[in-house]
Amino acid sequence: MSITSVIIRKQLTKYKYVMANRSLESCRSKQDLLGRLLKIPRRNKVTICYRSFSLFKGAMVIPKNEAKKGVLLYLHGGGYICGGMDYATSVGTILSVKCSIRVFCAAYRLAPEHKFPAALEDGLTAYQYLISSGYKPEQIILCGESTGGGLVYSLGLRIKKEKLPLPGGIISISPWSDLTLSGASYKFNKDAYPIMTKEQLEFYADCYAIDRDNPYVSPLFGEFQNFPPSLIFVGENEIMLDDANRLHEKLLSDKCESRLIVAQGMWHGYILYCLKENRCDFKEINSFLTDRLPGERSLLWMRLDNAAKIFPATYRRNNNHVFRLSATLTEEVDNTFLQSALDATVKRFPTIAVRLRRGLFWYYLEEIVMAPEIQEERAYPLAKMPFENIRKCAFRVLVYQNRIAVEFFHALTDGNGGLIFLKTLVAEYLKQRYTIEIPAVNGVLNCSEAATEQEKQDSFQKYAGTVTKSRAADNSYRLSGTNENEGYLNATTFLLDTKELLNAAKRQGVTLTVFVAAVLIKACYEIQNETVPLKKQKPLKLLIPVNLRKLFYSKSLRNFVLYVTPGINPQMGKWSLEEICKSIHHQMGLLVNKKEMAAMITANVRVEQLIVLRIIPLFLKNLVMKIAYNLVNEGKNCLALSNLGVVCLPDEMQNYIERFDFMLGASPQDVYNCGVISLGNLLCLNFVRSIKEPILEQKVYSILKMQGVNVKAEGNRR
Repeated sequence: MSITSVIIRKQLTKYKYVMANRSLESCRSKQDLLGRLLKIPRRNKVTICYRSFSLFKGAMVIPKNEAKKGVLLYLHGGGYICGGMDYATSVGTILSVKCSIRVFCAAYRLAPEHKFPAALEDGLTAYQYLISSGYKPEQIILCGESTGGGLVYSLGLRIKKEKLPLPGGIISISPWSDLTLSGASYKFNKDAYPIMTKEQLEFYADCYAIDRDNPYVSPLFGEFQNFPPSLIFVGENEIMLDDANRLHEKLLSDKCESRLIVAQGMWHGYILYCLKENRCDFKEINSFLTDRLPGERSLLWMRLDNAAKIFPATYRRNNNHVFRLSATLTEEVDNTFLQSALDATVKRFPTIAVRLRRGLFWYYLEEIVMAPEIQEERAYPLAKMPFENIRKCAFRVLVYQNRIAVEFFHALTDGNGGLIFLKTLVAEYLKQRYTIEIPAVNGVLNCSEAATEQEKQDSFQKYAGTVTKSRAADNSYRLSGTNENEGYLNATTFLLDTKELLNAAKRQGVTLTVFVAAVLIKACYEIQNETVPLKKQKPLKLLIPVNLRKLFYSKSLRNFVLYVTPGINPQMGKWSLEEICKSIHHQMGLLVNKKEMAAMITANVRVEQLIVLRIIPLFLKNLVMKIAYNLVNEGKNCLALSNLGVVCLPDEMQNYIERFDFMLGASPQDVYNCGVISLGNLLCLNFVRSIKEPILEQKVYSILKMQGVNVKAEGNRR
């Protein structure tokens, strides 16, 4: 026996007599303290995501070294009267790190306030929750120690009674399986046992249940036919030794697979102390898990969706296809909590937390092992994202004072998927920093849950039809000016009253998006009139993304947008804002509908499916795609306008967030782009330009003022 074991045994013996005369509240606080002490060596190796149920609380412990498929459903010890969330997540942390697997901790209701069957009902709720979160029953392993070690068998009996699919296995550490305390070891191990007395256990049992020989209270008396395999650990010196021995024998007699390990000279729950001489026990647990959960958790890899394929092929030093979403909070951001929140969030978004990989015929995306480090804000937004960085991690999280920003390489997702990622990240940050509950509603996802197949779907492939539509388009007028040096981008934000802007749009009889588009076209129209003779003037068009999720049923978090290009021809005569509004309104009505969009999807997918294109090597394919991109896209639009609309948040988040911003990158070719997003009554109109002169902002400002819309402007002009 090592010196560590001797010291721990002495401390536990003292604990035994101290706890015997403590109040219930004191016992509970001491057990939670023990849990926190056990967690300290490993607390930075996991991320904990909390989940509230109607009657109890739970938490998913996610290891940074996650390697196994599936999840442990852990039920804690404490005699049914002790063991809160602190203790549960502490033991869950040990199991998670040692076994490289997720552990869901159910902090079930405690006696005597909540007697039998409260703990059992809560365990069943947790089991059903994991199944509803995407885990198959065979991917769930029940695990518990002491009280929880018996409760997992009671839960198995209850699952069987409800005719639900049984879990993949059971791991029980020092199980208390007989609350009648009838085993002989309660006598012969009385003096050897360093933690508690039979009298204490009698008190705990009376607190929990009256009918102690009920199989759902004392699972030793249950029927286990067709139960999944069990792995049981017990210390040689426990007064509960017979609880484990007799349970093991009962499982075998009921034709179940069970393995019992009796540790010489050890005490109750000894595994949780991670002693050197008992390392082999965690090897046994890992071996059991590997047999039940075959195959290590492999990193997800995906083909690029149809819209994403163009972005790596047309990547340029000064146009790297990056967009930005940010949330400005009411208080300065704490990077420690944010990093922990990011660690949890990336596990929930395996289609976004990825790196770009190069294959023989196509690029593809591969899930990253762990979250990137939080970065300090750059000198300007949307700074160059080097291609070598994209091949390590294709997004970055930036912090400046009270602002959290995420910049995405466009091959990962579109603005809608990016907004869900940002809202979930901010929600997880707020939960961890302020210990508040935030429900998974309004585009906030639960980081405890697994990503669904619908979220991973390439919806372009699903909705491709048979009718195609030509993508040919005439060239458009392009804004121009003096290019900024070294890729510097100017960002200007117009802070607008949403109600004022909606009223201005209503006076024109159009939607807010159409009104903003008309204002931008009107501004470009006036700029071209001032600089280009009428005979040489070109059409004025905007590139406007359409969120296809509103037309087709899709929950994809990948790219699922197409573009329409409404505009006007100046050579037809003079255009007022009212005329532009009407024209854009009717063009959008003609272009944005399910049939038109389906034909565009089909045209794009058909190109991708061409045999010639599919079989040529990637370096030649990139060349072809660059040429096609230049022919179809270059010079076709004045700028892009993307409106993500109103950000809806859970009520619990509202008071912590001041605003959202949405920015699209600009380049020497596309010198302006514009993003729109609003929260409450504050709308942010974000201009990004690669030229020095703010020609567009000045015109837009004047037009909005003439329409009775007050404008407050911010910028990063150097």
